[in-house]
Amino acid sequence: MRILITGGAGFIGSHLCERLLNEGHEVVCLDNFFTGRRDNVLHLLDHKHFELLRHDVTQPILLEVDQIYNLACPASPVHYQYNPVKTVKTNVLGMINMLGLAKRVRARILQASTSEVYGDPHVHPQPETYWGNVNPIGIRSCYDEG
Repeated sequence: MRILITGGAGFIGSHLCERLLNEGHEVVCLDNFFTGRRDNVLHLLDHKHFELLRHDVTQPILLEVDQIYNLACPASPVHYQYNPVKTVKTNVLGMINMLGLAKRVRARILQASTSEVYGDPHVHPQPETYWGNVNPIGIRSCYDEG
């Protein structure tokens, strides 16, 4: 299978790239390197089934893939506080673009998330039924709203 991983040079994305390559898949790693690091995937560059693309998911892209793992998002408070508009754009436009790509090529898509969406939770760990403790006008609202 040919699999696209957005945010593929991030911590989780790079490990997913490695895992899928080890399972015999072709992997397209897409990252704009705002938070992801080339060093995370450097060891994969010589793999014949690995392709690294520098691209921002806020812009459409045309690729032929069978599956999409959408991990692209500046999820760390350090990053979303530095550029909250980029965070919202990555979450909203990135998802729209990946859904559009999935529809065009009939690919399956998985949308990742983090516990950051719960804000400053009163419950640990957070079950799926927990709605969170978020402030819609607070500093992390760009992440929660995105």
